[in-house]
Amino acid sequence: MNTQSDTQVLDAWSRNAGPWTCAVRGNEIASRVLVTNQAIVDAVRARAPRTGVDLGCGEGWLVRALPEVGMVGVDAIPELVEAARAAGGGDFRVMSYEEIAQGRLQLGADVAVCNFSLIGKEAVEGLLRAAPSYLRQGGALVVQTVHPVTACGDQPYVDGWREGSWAGFNSGFADAPPWYFRTVGSWVALFVAHGFRMVEMREPVHPETGKAVSLILVGELQG
Repeated sequence: MNTQSDTQVLDAWSRNAGPWTCAVRGNEIASRVLVTNQAIVDAVRARAPRTGVDLGCGEGWLVRALPEVGMVGVDAIPELVEAARAAGGGDFRVMSYEEIAQGRLQLGADVAVCNFSLIGKEAVEGLLRAAPSYLRQGGALVVQTVHPVTACGDQPYVDGWREGSWAGFNSGFADAPPWYFRTVGSWVALFVAHGFRMVEMREPVHPETGKAVSLILVGELQG
């Protein structure tokens, strides 16, 4: 177990909450503007949910982008939740993945969304294990993550912790959080191990490079 790395993820995001909010709201992250923001919105809307929860909602942009869905946004970083509440557009709550793993997020939602918010290991596994507390039976978990093939780089294509980087971001960022790399097969196995039936995979492509930018997985929670 490497709970220390999971803790480092939270510490780093706490330190970078302000710069992140500015970067998202200032459209400073090209891949989000060109590809991934619309990709996750489209994937959620394809499910036509009435209710949903954004797990790791950050400053709340995705909740606001889905006004037709009764969305709840949760995040472990109080500064990000404060920024989300200030902008409005949804119900935003401070809650850690560990608290969710303990069953404290009782919702029964139609869809749960994790948009680039599953970067740890044990914390992520606990989050999926608790899915019956926040998703109804047959509800969908929609995850967007960096595409493993693209993100692997020159390192071996095996699961494991990787060093983080703010390369390409503005100078306001510091101390990039580590992240847990998973292969495509490991992502699928993670879903299946926690009671999900994989129903869809999408691979959004960058319009200029022609390379897959992200991987979107959709699983339905089985009874």
